[in-house]
Amino acid sequence: MTRTQRTTAASAEVDAYNAVFDELGLGWHWDERVMQELSSITVESERIAEYLRRHHPHLMKAYPLDFLASAIAESKQRFASSAGRHAAAR
Repeated sequence: MTRTQRTTAASAEVDAYNAVFDELGLGWHWDERVMQELSSITVESERIAEYLRRHHPHLMKAYPLDFLASAIAESKQRFASSAGRHAAAR
């Protein structure tokens, strides 16, 4: 994979996360810096859980961490699947 392809893939992933955060009404916005900060975590739900621990620990008082992380990861997977179907249809 070339550097341009990695950059494009990373941008697409950031866009997918942000679309899901918007859809869920979370008001969060990830950028390349956040992705870099979490890049060592390869399992998506664990990456989201770590983000929650670092940036929104107050949510863990109201919701179980794995519930939040799994719900966001599942929504992102649905978004990515849907985006892939739309791209293939073009």
